[in-house]
Amino acid sequence: MKVIREMSDSSSAVLLSYETLVHAVAGAMGSVTAMTVFFPLDTARIRLQVDENRKSQSTPIILAEIAKEEGVLSLYRGWFPVISSLCCSNFVYFYTFNTLKRVMVSDRSKPAKDLLMGFISGAVNVLLTTPMWVVNTRLKLQGAKFRNEELHQTHYKGIFDAFSQIIASEGVGTLWNGTLPSLVLVFNPAVQFMFYEAMKRRAARGGRKISSFEIFLIGAIAKAIATSATYPLQTVQAILRFGQYKSDGKGGLVGSLGNVVSLLMDRIKRHGLLGLYKGLEAKLLQTVLTAALMFVVYEKITAATFKLMGLQKKLKH
Repeated sequence: MKVIREMSDSSSAVLLSYETLVHAVAGAMGSVTAMTVFFPLDTARIRLQVDENRKSQSTPIILAEIAKEEGVLSLYRGWFPVISSLCCSNFVYFYTFNTLKRVMVSDRSKPAKDLLMGFISGAVNVLLTTPMWVVNTRLKLQGAKFRNEELHQTHYKGIFDAFSQIIASEGVGTLWNGTLPSLVLVFNPAVQFMFYEAMKRRAARGGRKISSFEIFLIGAIAKAIATSATYPLQTVQAILRFGQYKSDGKGGLVGSLGNVVSLLMDRIKRHGLLGLYKGLEAKLLQTVLTAALMFVVYEKITAATFKLMGLQKKLKH
């Protein structure tokens, strides 16, 4: 009983540790800062994914069209719900990942453990925060001028009104639309990690030292490959979250899988294989730049916080 109690106390200490909280808050702040800077790119991406009749052009042209038709501020439409969702999402991810890291890694981290921790953290994040992403997708597209006449406008007064309207008219389960592709997309970091390690080993052949710029470049390329590999599922995810896709009515896992396959096949039938990658340019710009800036801010905040903690400890002694 004593051993069990000690293990329980140890787990609680890891779960509620100040260090883990610092990582979570820093990750959340890093993502909020980066997304705010590159938010218009995300606006262009989601328009191209959802509105099939909008022509796929270069990102600057798409942004110019949206600004001309709907005003410059429309590029930041839905900023608050997206930032709120992103903040919660990254807080959950970083908190879960660093908690698992403290529990699972005894001496030094190994690729297999990193991948496992990343997958578990991603799955927990998806299951907890998908309702927020469904709502922010709806709000981000509210008031948009669609080229596809089949898409109708929604009338939500804010985050809480969107939640209540969706639950009342479509059911609670609708808040988890797009969960299946989201869970599959948890493998995105795995693909990124695989290419990152391969390119880093190649660059370090013969004992050559890799510069910080090369690390940044390798990370960006790995992220670009991972995003390109999983982009069709991200398109399906956005369409399902928007909630205007007419499914065959089947529920459960089979129904969700059927919707994903049906959307992919329908996209190919209408626009060819390249239709699955509509909006990829904007997504690559947004993802790579946002990820790079996010980690810079994250590392700066954690380093500054832990340095401050160290100074405080010295002063106390």
